[in-house]
Amino acid sequence: MPWQEQSQMSLRHEFVTLADADGANIRELCRRYGISPTTGYKWLTRYRAEGVDGLTDRSRRPHRSPNQTDPAMETRVVELRDAYPAWGSRKLSMVLARQDHAPSPPRDDPVPSPSTITRILHRHDRIDLAESARHTAWQRFEHAQPNDLWQMDCKGHVALGTGRCHPLLILDDHSRFLVGVFACDNEQETTVQTHLTAVFRHYGLPRHLLTDNGAPWGVPQAPDRLTTLGAWLLRLGVEPWHGRIRHPQTQGKVERVNRSCKAEVCWPYQCADLPASQTGFDAWRDRSNLIRPHEALGLDVPASRYQPSPRPFPEVLPPIEYGADDIVRTVHGSGQIR
Repeated sequence: MPWQEQSQMSLRHEFVTLADADGANIRELCRRYGISPTTGYKWLTRYRAEGVDGLTDRSRRPHRSPNQTDPAMETRVVELRDAYPAWGSRKLSMVLARQDHAPSPPRDDPVPSPSTITRILHRHDRIDLAESARHTAWQRFEHAQPNDLWQMDCKGHVALGTGRCHPLLILDDHSRFLVGVFACDNEQETTVQTHLTAVFRHYGLPRHLLTDNGAPWGVPQAPDRLTTLGAWLLRLGVEPWHGRIRHPQTQGKVERVNRSCKAEVCWPYQCADLPASQTGFDAWRDRSNLIRPHEALGLDVPASRYQPSPRPFPEVLPPIEYGADDIVRTVHGSGQIR
């Protein structure tokens, strides 16, 4: 005969029925059912008070939780996450701490730790587990001073209500300060040079500018070939650098900012046109530079580590100097020398 399968509930019901009988040896029954006398008397007491319903498992949650996060604070956490859905618990905790230390009446509810905020976000379904598992940490590196190296990239075109937008992002490697985010209608050399000129005038010149090998700053078929944009940078005293082909992690910082731009601006909103896109980018750039805590900076903001370059933008390019033995030839529009 096959073994009889008995559920935990049926075993409890059987036990209390036998234990409740007149003259029952409760301790011996506990031994035979493999439970302690304390557990046996617990189930028997519940059975006598509530019947079979008393045999179901009850929540082990304590009746009182003195250290439980205040509901008002929990609401603040959820509202802040909804306002910045791409920010994690450490950033949210730092922003809440800054708000509470601002010139205003002190709050009675303490700022929860990042781990507590993570649990709050889980309870309110604000964390996508599958998306979290996709992201792994990379070894970080950075240049020692602001403006030693800037990273630049086009995020790729984004559909608008009318036409398309090509976001151009320029980032300082040391501070993660976004020196420029521009809504462009193309990725052509003249457009990039116009925006770079505006940034150089405002923040000064970096020593190096790192990009990938795509147009307009690179030549994918011949990475060592200098583009017109690269020649202009060299005349300014800015050395153009290019990452390894098919290795976007070389420009990891600006690639990561591209992802944040997509998550915080491009995906949540579909702008009507380029001016509306630029308005959204300007607001996002201010948040990124002045409000959003950066984990690589010890949860400080990028603006706290950035200073404009002491190298001003020259409105007139210095003349090109040739050596005494150099032969000067005119380069035609197709790149030919005759």
